[in-house]
Order: sequence, then structure tokens, then C-alpha cells
Amino acid sequence: MDFDRNRYFTIGVIVFLLGIQFRMVDSFVLNEPSTRALAKFGQQTQMASNDPATEFIINNHPSPKKTVRPPRWLGWIMLTSGAVMCLHAFALPKPNK
Repeated sequence: MDFDRNRYFTIGVIVFLLGIQFRMVDSFVLNEPSTRALAKFGQQTQMASNDPATEFIINNHPSPKKTVRPPRWLGWIMLTSGAVMCLHAFALPKPNK
């Protein structure tokens, strides 16, 4: 797949908008399926074990939710890289029709 001007610009806009979102939001609260998938992937929490007592507690208690707090610098990096990609898209030659 050849990256032309339009793809660079689209990816740049998406990364730029994600950077704005990361700058505006302090933390994200994952829903129950995402938290369970993250616990199984990490296998460092107690939720990842498969013993009957853990499954009983998980099934009968309120749904577990994990809070993710991205670092503050991540938003700035995404804003900067998205803007550079958008500006780079203007420097590329126009596609041939």
C-alpha cells in the first residue's frame, strides 16, 4: 500500500484529535469486559486466576472497573506528531488522476 498525501493527512488528523482528547481527559474508566481482558492479559492481578472462589466472587460482586491515567506528555506528543504529519501531507506531491 502506497502512502500518498491523503492518507498522511487523514492519519495526521486522527492522531491530532486523539492528542486533544488525551490533553482534555484526566483518566479513562474501562468497562467490565475490558477490565477482565486486561487482567487476563497482564496476569498480575487476582482476577486472572481460574480457581472457583475467585470466579464466585467476581460473578456475585459489582463489576470491577479499572481506571487508566495516561501520562500528561502523551497528549503533547500526539498533538505534535499529528500536526507534523498534516504539514508533511501538504509537502507531498498531489496524486495523479
